[in-house]
Amino acid sequence: MTQQEYYERADVWPLNPKGEIFVILMIEDTEGINNLKDILKNVPGVGAILIGEGDLSQELGYPRQYEHKVVLDAMAQIVDTCREANVVVGHPHVEAHNVERIVKEGYRFLMCAPVRSYGNLDKARAATGRA
Repeated sequence: MTQQEYYERADVWPLNPKGEIFVILMIEDTEGINNLKDILKNVPGVGAILIGEGDLSQELGYPRQYEHKVVLDAMAQIVDTCREANVVVGHPHVEAHNVERIVKEGYRFLMCAPVRSYGNLDKARAATGRA
């Protein structure tokens, strides 16, 4: 890549449609929720908002209780604010049991944890009589 090509790409999308830097801000407490509308209005180049539900749930008094109504309500505030500003909002803990709800709620940036599988090893063990 030439220096000129680098400079054409080393910019923030969506401000520069050719930019390859995608800025994601994490909102993980009530202060962030309270300031989100102002942030999205006044900070150019935000590509997405990611919810830090672990820290948020801790602050709200329901640590790691991601399905608790208080936590879900706070997260819904973030989604609603992002929807109003036409900014993508992400969910960091998408799993088989919650994916339908998350998509229905309006999350568009979905993060799934890698799953470790021993399927191939189990088949190999069975094939060699070591299962």
